[in-house]
Amino acid sequence: MDITRAVINLKALQKNLQVLQQTAPHSKILAVVKADAYGHGMVRVAQSLPDIFACGVARLNEALILRESGFKKPVVLLEGFFQTADLPILIEKELHCVVHSQEQVNAIVQADLDKPLPVWLKLDCGMHRLGFHSEQFDAVYQQLLHSKNVQKPINLITHFNCADELDNPITAAQITLFKKHIKPHSGLNSLANSAAALAWPEARQDVIRPGIALYGISPFENQTAQDFQLAPVMTLKSQLIAVRRHYAGESVGYGANWTAAEDTMLGVVAVGYGDGYPRMAPEGTPVLVNGRQVPIVGRVSMDMLTVDLGADAQDQVGDDVTLWGEGLPAEQVALHIGTIAYELVTKLTSRVALHYIN
Repeated sequence: MDITRAVINLKALQKNLQVLQQTAPHSKILAVVKADAYGHGMVRVAQSLPDIFACGVARLNEALILRESGFKKPVVLLEGFFQTADLPILIEKELHCVVHSQEQVNAIVQADLDKPLPVWLKLDCGMHRLGFHSEQFDAVYQQLLHSKNVQKPINLITHFNCADELDNPITAAQITLFKKHIKPHSGLNSLANSAAALAWPEARQDVIRPGIALYGISPFENQTAQDFQLAPVMTLKSQLIAVRRHYAGESVGYGANWTAAEDTMLGVVAVGYGDGYPRMAPEGTPVLVNGRQVPIVGRVSMDMLTVDLGADAQDQVGDDVTLWGEGLPAEQVALHIGTIAYELVTKLTSRVALHYIN
């Protein structure tokens, strides 16, 4: 038996898709499944979402894994291709490609391709990582429009940098900028990531691109997934492998950096940074044991962490422990640790087995 496992609730995944579709009823959904579907298992997630328009990935190897699994719908390379030699593979595997640099444009125009490439031309509306500045965008569009190697119509895409900040005027300005560059005969328009899809109606254009929200985690600092009727898809679970009487004045774990103020019972949980649980999780980070929250005490080690069960605890070896997920939102755990829930779910190691339930 896998004592430490991530239980992936496919029914919750499908429910979240329905919520997002109801939020943007006139938009197609491009499900972002990069980073192994945010740690949830890319192939199984893609196979469990028959009603989506497409999947989005970051790297070519992710797209190839989807194709090898039999996934037939469009797959969009959100970072584009990295070398000219990849172009024939994109054509062979019928992949879509975000185009964000002049080097990519030149490579496409000059290539000898068997058929045109489906393209999503990216406008840099303020993120300033990838994409064409406003003053370059129209000329690049024309260059691609006149290339036989580019499938028509050309789709348009952008990415927001502050959509999770609801009182920040930047996103509204970026939506306005994008709309100025929509062409009379261009293809699909895609602006909205999870935060924009949930909070910015004007960004819900032809295609929304939910990532973290699809997995039942809020993209907003001060709101949980439950505020949007989203359910956690991943529940990280382990077990108590020891329950020990612990006396006042005694420390526990490496560095002896926590000392009990009074007699208590400690539980040892079979999970640590070797599984991807953050080593920097501080004292007080919550863990769920038999339906109640208890705090981590002592330092997280490679294979174990310890929790203060309380002096009157009746917990036993073998009892289930929830690190995050159902009953304990990943957002809450991340807040204690000083990170974001995205990092928690994507950093699980191969030692953590994925258990799928419907």
